[in-house]
Amino acid sequence: MSLTFVIPGALREFSGGRAEVTIDSAASTAGEALAALWGQCPGARDRVMTERGEIRPHINVFVDGVNIRFAGGLAAPVGAGAEIIILPAVSGG
Repeated sequence: MSLTFVIPGALREFSGGRAEVTIDSAASTAGEALAALWGQCPGARDRVMTERGEIRPHINVFVDGVNIRFAGGLAAPVGAGAEIIILPAVSGG
């Protein structure tokens, strides 16, 4: 099973400049999928997760278009071939 991660510009320095990272993983939850990503892009972890292992408040993670905050958080299900988008919140005035 492969997962495709869409990496925002702010995190591409940790993905070798890639906008997408595809990983072969048998992850069944968002947490397992992100752990697989940290294996290939370890520097991104601290930008996305807190030291307590939670998604930072200003980061949104979508699995196949569904925000994991509303689908079980890190326990949100991930299916085969899922697209996972990491999206920093944008603010302005």
